[in-house]
Amino acid sequence: MADMRIGGLASGMDTDQMIKDLMKAERIPLDKLQQKKQYLEWQRDDYRDMNKMMFDFSNLIFDGVMKQGTYTQKTVTLSNPNEVSVKNINATGDFSGTIKVESLATAATMYSSAAITQSDGGAFDPKKKLSESFGLTGEQTIRVKAIQKDGTMAADFTEIKFDPAEESLDSLMSKINNQTGVTMFYDSQTKQMSVMSKNTGSNGAGAEIELQGSLFSTHLKLDADNDAAVTAGRGSAGENAVFTYNGMKTERASNTFNINGFELTLKNASNTNVSFSSQPDTDKILEKIVKFVDEYNKLIEKVNGELNEKNYRDFKPLTAEQKEAMEEKEIEMWEEKARSGTLRNDSVLSSAMNKMRMDLYTPVSGGTSGTDQLSQIGIKTSSNYLERGKLIIDEAKLREAISKDPNAIYEIFAKDGATSGEQGIARRLRDTLKDTIDSVEKKAGKASSTNNTFALGRLLNNTDNQIDRFEDRMIQVEDRYWRQFTAMEKAIQRANQQSMYLMQQFGGGM
Repeated sequence: MADMRIGGLASGMDTDQMIKDLMKAERIPLDKLQQKKQYLEWQRDDYRDMNKMMFDFSNLIFDGVMKQGTYTQKTVTLSNPNEVSVKNINATGDFSGTIKVESLATAATMYSSAAITQSDGGAFDPKKKLSESFGLTGEQTIRVKAIQKDGTMAADFTEIKFDPAEESLDSLMSKINNQTGVTMFYDSQTKQMSVMSKNTGSNGAGAEIELQGSLFSTHLKLDADNDAAVTAGRGSAGENAVFTYNGMKTERASNTFNINGFELTLKNASNTNVSFSSQPDTDKILEKIVKFVDEYNKLIEKVNGELNEKNYRDFKPLTAEQKEAMEEKEIEMWEEKARSGTLRNDSVLSSAMNKMRMDLYTPVSGGTSGTDQLSQIGIKTSSNYLERGKLIIDEAKLREAISKDPNAIYEIFAKDGATSGEQGIARRLRDTLKDTIDSVEKKAGKASSTNNTFALGRLLNNTDNQIDRFEDRMIQVEDRYWRQFTAMEKAIQRANQQSMYLMQQFGGGM
């Protein structure tokens, strides 16, 4: 409980208000320290906002104009899309050709020789524990080998160990389907097991599915491999896709495969010629470049705005008492001006703007296309000096450049090189942004930083220490004022008592 002080009983003065007024004057230096702290916090936050914006722009560069996949996007025209689909993966040039599909790739299959029954002859339930169904005890092992995506047989069996007292056929099938190259299915109608390889194609040198373990052979009535199943009339061999590509007959283990950086998927074996051709997807490539330009313009507008923002020196951060005496709208308008200019003429940001302009306008040397500047593909600086270097796109010229040679545009933005002059614009910009972000972090840190690791944080710590020391001093000053006023009240009280005594004496002698 705070000490209760009552003053002015003898003097009749409002001692409490007088001390409050005196303390207001004493607190002026403390208010200035708190205003300084608030300004430093605003400045720190504004620096961090700049860093976030630059970090986001750097990521946009990396995921957009700097990525080769941006420029390899293509539209593909097919004479019969129901027969074949063609998709670009990483082909940098355009492609065209004809394909005639004779047969599709198929997966190897096999199934049980007879209906599966319990060991006691009863009806089999795939949800029952295998120990109950087949009388199995102790740890059991099964092994599975199957054809791989490349059309070759796996070198080793996949081994699965299980406890029949804990495992049912349903739970074991789930493990087999997840861990091996086959898919197993139990048909409740025929009471048989079906096994199919996950990958299509022919092994060529033998079976595409091999099974080992008494569970398969004795209880599930499956052959040792699909070749034996085919011979017995209860399975099929895997087959390769057979097709003629640009006049040359060939095979693939899968119906989906890559040729020269684009992906073909065979859909139907009609044995008729299907022609296809590609061209750059101008709209998608243009979209990425426009996005880069828009975000660059937003960044330099924001940074230049901060660098040139007016600093209203007469508008200091408001103290708590000042806020209490103002309306909310007044506080908002005041603080808008008080916070203005926190980054005005900042040397790190000014240097970054100058370096980014150089990054954009310095030609990219050592390229193979003869295109080395943004102006050659329809991107130039605004002629309005008030826009401070914003980029303007001539869309028709840019579209023409994309259609003509998207790889040339890739070189302008993302070419790698030993020196800055040999590097593409996007690489230069990311280097500049990284250096700027690092420099700003030294000044303002980041959200996870502790104050003693960056310059503004150390200033904030020092200001906090000054505030703490000053607040301790204010307590001592206030105590001193109360002691002085209390002494004065006591003196006045004694004077009053003496005065009353004298009056009583003079009155008694009359």
